[in-house]
This record gives sequence, C-alpha cells and structure tokens, in this order.
Amino acid sequence: MSATIVLTNGHIYTMDTRKPKATAIAIQDNRIVALGSDTEIESLRGAGSQKIDLNGRCVTPGLVDAHVHFQGFSLNLQRIDMYEVPSLEEALNRLRAYAPQLATGQWLRGHGWTQELWPDRAFPTAAQLDSAVSHLPVYLTHKSAHAAWANSMAMRMAGIDDHTPDPPGGHIQRDEKGKATGMLFEDAMNLVSERIPRATPEQLTTAMRQAQEICWQAGLTGLHDFDGRDCFQALQTLRHNGELGLRIVKNIPVYRLEHAIGIGLQSGFGDDWLRVGGVKMFADGALGPRTASMIAPYEGESDNYGIVVTDKEEMMAQASQASAHGISVTVHAIGDRANHDILDVYQAVRQQEAERGEARTLRHRIEHVQLLHPDDLGRLSQLNVIASMQPTHATSDMKMADHNWGQRAQYSYAWRTLLDTGATLVFGSDSPIESIAPLPGIHAAVTRRKADGTPGPNGWYPEQKLTVPEAVHAFTTAAAITSGQEANLGSLEAGKLADLTIFERDIFTSSADELLDIPIAGTMVGGRFMYRAW
Repeated sequence: MSATIVLTNGHIYTMDTRKPKATAIAIQDNRIVALGSDTEIESLRGAGSQKIDLNGRCVTPGLVDAHVHFQGFSLNLQRIDMYEVPSLEEALNRLRAYAPQLATGQWLRGHGWTQELWPDRAFPTAAQLDSAVSHLPVYLTHKSAHAAWANSMAMRMAGIDDHTPDPPGGHIQRDEKGKATGMLFEDAMNLVSERIPRATPEQLTTAMRQAQEICWQAGLTGLHDFDGRDCFQALQTLRHNGELGLRIVKNIPVYRLEHAIGIGLQSGFGDDWLRVGGVKMFADGALGPRTASMIAPYEGESDNYGIVVTDKEEMMAQASQASAHGISVTVHAIGDRANHDILDVYQAVRQQEAERGEARTLRHRIEHVQLLHPDDLGRLSQLNVIASMQPTHATSDMKMADHNWGQRAQYSYAWRTLLDTGATLVFGSDSPIESIAPLPGIHAAVTRRKADGTPGPNGWYPEQKLTVPEAVHAFTTAAAITSGQEANLGSLEAGKLADLTIFERDIFTSSADELLDIPIAGTMVGGRFMYRAW
C-alpha cells in the first residue's frame, strides 16, 4: 500500500507503548499507514506521493482540549477583552474607550475580569460601571463564568431591583442597606443573560470559522464542547457544509436530557467529526466568586459554604436516568463537598449499572475536580470516573486557593495523586476561562508555575507535578479514551486517523522553562494540513 504523504526526519512520539518513537510516518488519505525509520517509510512512497522533511521537528498525536465552551470562545473573539484586567480603573477605561463603537440599544459584552487581581479584591458595583457606561446595557462575565457584573440599565431591563428574590441556585449580591449591587452569582446571572439577544446562526458559524483557525494555530485537532443547543446546531451546519476541521465531542446540557432520551440519543452517536458525549450538570459554583460548595466554610468567612447549584438528590435522579438510557454523565464540581456528593452519586449509579448487567462501561466524568477531601482521593479510580481537569486553573488560582481554602489547598488540583491512584486524567483549558492553547497547560502541569515563574523554582505543591509524557497523554490518549474513540485516535498507529500536532522543537527533551516558547509548526487533521508554518 503506497502512501499519499510521507513525513521524514522527525522526532515522532507515538503514545503507543509498543512502538513509542519513530522518525517517519506514512499516511494514505486520512489514515496512518506505517511508522518507522526514514528508510523503512521511504519504501512506501508511491508515484505522486508528497514527501515532507520535518527537519528534526517534534510530532505527537493531535492535541485535544477536553473541556471547551466553543460558542463562548468563538463569540468572545468579537467582544471587549476584559481578561485579567489589572485594576478596576483599567477596566472602566477600557469600557469608556470601547462603548463608542456600539450603536444605541446594543449590549456591551465582555469576559475575563477577576477582582482577585485588584488591590482591594472587592467585587465591583453597578454604580462604578455606570460611571463609565450608562447609555448602553453592560454585562461582563467574571473569569470563572460563575459571576457577572451588570450596570443599572442592564438590571432594569432584566427587572432586577432591590426586592428581587434570589433565584434557586443563584445569588443577587446586596449591600448593607439591602440594595442590589450589580453583582450576580451562579443562576442569578440568567436573569440578565436571558434578556440579551442571541447570536444568529449565521453570526455563530462565522465566529466559529475564525475560532477554528486559532485552534489549529495552537496545535489542536479536537475539542470536547460544553455549550448548548445553538452551538450544536452551528457545528452541524459546519459539518454539513464540509467546513468542520476539528473533531468535536458535544456534551448535552442537563435541561435537554428528556429530549435526548425521547429521541433515543446515546453517548457515542455520530461520526469521527461530530459525536455525542455525555449529559452535563453543575454541582456547585467556582472558587473565584467563592461559590464552590465546601464541607467546611471558606477561610475568614465562617458562614460561607458556597452555593449548591444542583442538590445531591436531583443529581442522583438525573444521573440514574441518563445512565439507564445509555448516556454518560459529566458533572462540574469544584469544592470538596461538590466532589464528595457527585462521587456518592456515581457510586450508586455504578451499582445500578452492575445490577442491569450493562454490556459497556459508560465514560462518566467529573469536570475540574479542583478540591477533594482526603477521604475521596482514591474514589475516582475505584468508580472508574474520569478526572477532567485544566492545568492552567491551578496556576491561575493558586493564590485564591491558598487564601480561600488554607491548608486544604494541598489536596487541590491533585494530578499526581489521581494518576497514581489509577484514575484516567484528561486535560483541557475551560476556554474562554483560560487560553485555549494547550502548551500553557502542559507547562502548568509539569512546573506548577505561572509563566513569570511564580511562586518559585519548585512550583506550587510540587509533589503534584507531572512529566511531559504524562501531560501529553492527558491531551491525547486520555481524550480518546474519555470519548470512546481510542480505536481511531489518541496515538499514532497504523490504521488510526492521521491527526498530528507538530512542534518546532522537541517538547520532550526541552527544559520545562522552554515549553512556553516552542512554536506550533503544523497541525494535521485527517491527513490534511490545517495549519503549517514552514
């Protein structure tokens, strides 16, 4: 069998334990034909086949981000950038400069601010926002996406006043006089966000085309998405038009569970480009706004245990129902109480599956797994539950974790512990919460340090560091296992789909400090270069 493309003279890391390295790879159309030495692969060239000299570049299986909000990431490219703005004053100045670009009646949207970076660490107010922009409705989501800052016009349009009750699973912040401040937490955010006009299908697909390009330039060949119906429809449009160039696993919001069951949808349905993952629910909030659900209160806040977004009984009912109909479950859980509760739920669901004599094991997940109680550290492995984590959350959140969780932080972002217990560890970015580029995630996993070296050469809780091969495994092989695609993806082997990420230098032999400076040289999906820099 002759190859249509041959790549030679490289450092190819296959993630296949039977043949971990090669210097050349042969591809026919969209699949790998063989891997081996330059001489071995040269013999597979046929008439008209393309030969590409890697010139010593490093190749891995295509990197997959296992937790992305692709609609949010795509649309945020067209909004004001508030990512980690360093002060309240700078935030207001950006808004003043940006507002004149919008017409009367348009919403001013932005994302990424966090008060934890500001000198007084205080949440901002609608009055402060009004001082910058009062003639347009303004809605700015916190970096965690679990809180929002709205101006007075936005709150009036949403019907929020000082007497509006907290919705279930949400909180409207009020000052000492009982006045709504403009800060909305968890499901209270929906009071405003549901009043904002949705992007049209055409606007969303256009934004996704631009977002795909950025993903390829970052070395990504696939994503596991956690947005809703509009996102799924736009992805189907791109797939139908032959424009989808990322392999997408689409998770279903839990409020669509009845519809999925009603039409008989199951996890794994679809093709190699677009397939159904699991049903997604929320156990709690997030660390940044201090809404993650905790066993003991936050440090210095004796009455704050976070917010329970979905109580244990409801999670049990939903997870049991999904499992019984062949749909895997994935649950957002940040705090130790949230993780404990969903592990209890999974324990009961696994027992139900055993009693039914299930022929296949559903790939249940926990998203984030940021803080575990010591008694729960081994339970993900015991229950065969996948730990879906985001390494850059640790480096972004370490100061907050120390401040809000105190000594409990030693059990947070516990990658090494989870891996050593035998749990499947899969990595992503949670973009647009963090950068969608996977190399910062690999760097964070192996150093436990920020890009500037904080908190020092050893990193934060260095006993939880991973090696580069372990981190790459979490972005490749583990992603395929998580989605049930390991027969076709996740490693470079003959017969598998030719999804490759090519680095300008060898990430396995470079120092950890160099990882952030290694460019992506190329991204291939299904034997086709989606991005090539040489």
